[in-house]
Amino acid sequence: MSTPEIRQPVPPFTRESALLKVRLAEDGWNSRDAAKVALAYTPDTQWRNRAEFAKNRAEAQAFLERKWNKELEYRLIKELWAFTDNRIAVRYAYEWHDDSGNWFRSYGNENWEFAENGLMAHRFACINDLPIEESERKFRWPLGRRPDDHPELSQLGL
Repeated sequence: MSTPEIRQPVPPFTRESALLKVRLAEDGWNSRDAAKVALAYTPDTQWRNRAEFAKNRAEAQAFLERKWNKELEYRLIKELWAFTDNRIAVRYAYEWHDDSGNWFRSYGNENWEFAENGLMAHRFACINDLPIEESERKFRWPLGRRPDDHPELSQLGL
């Protein structure tokens, strides 16, 4: 008999647990480890990311692999916007460059819905890309987790 998957914190969310959930999601995506990140989603997760749809965890993982093969030196900051019992809304920005060295800052909003076990069941993302010069970058920490003392989006004026 398999143990059910649980991903803390679980709903219903408080402000503190919603903030933690957002930071854990940010940390996961900044790891750029698609297989590990995919485990935060239900096996039948439903995604809309721009004009791309994923209908399960395997498709979400494949999406993430494609994303991080294209979006090089990816660095992300997520910020809690709102929450209810089992839903969280975030805004975020991430910086990356393509294989020609062109830099972008992508701005987005996501709406998340969680199962009782804390895995994300639904993810709806809207994203816009802004070309930037390398000199305009604001996310310059070493690849991986954003340092705790790095400014958040609001502090950066984003």
